[in-house]
Amino acid sequence: MRQAKLRRFLSHTAIALLTAACASSAGAQTPQVRKFPTTQLNIGIHLIKAEVAQTEAEREQGLMFREKMGDNEGMLFLFGAPAGVCMWMKNTLIPLSVAFMDEDGKIINIEEMKEQTLDSHCAKRGAVYALEMNKGWFKSKNIKPGTKIDGLPK
Repeated sequence: MRQAKLRRFLSHTAIALLTAACASSAGAQTPQVRKFPTTQLNIGIHLIKAEVAQTEAEREQGLMFREKMGDNEGMLFLFGAPAGVCMWMKNTLIPLSVAFMDEDGKIINIEEMKEQTLDSHCAKRGAVYALEMNKGWFKSKNIKPGTKIDGLPK
């Protein structure tokens, strides 16, 4: 009888500890999603509300851990001067398209990116800006390399 009570006590204690550990680790896996200041961009008739990532830390965070993004929302990355830049999708939960742009805002190239990968997607030449949008956004609007994006911060 005493052993049965002890076993029941240990079993309930183990279940309680396991439940607490799972709840704690689940909380640890829910990272804080940071929003950045926004700016309005336009490509012809298309208006975009773009969050702006301009520091190295902001560019590294990017759209990580976001579960969704609005139809005409995106993230604009500022690099300051023409540079050979590449993007990847570590911890990014939504598929994206990225347009790399020169200092005049002209699109150099557009790349399609698969979520949660470390594949590199690079500008074909020195880029000053990159704009991430939901995957297929540029194609659905018939926006191609050479198109100019207006409203970019200097």
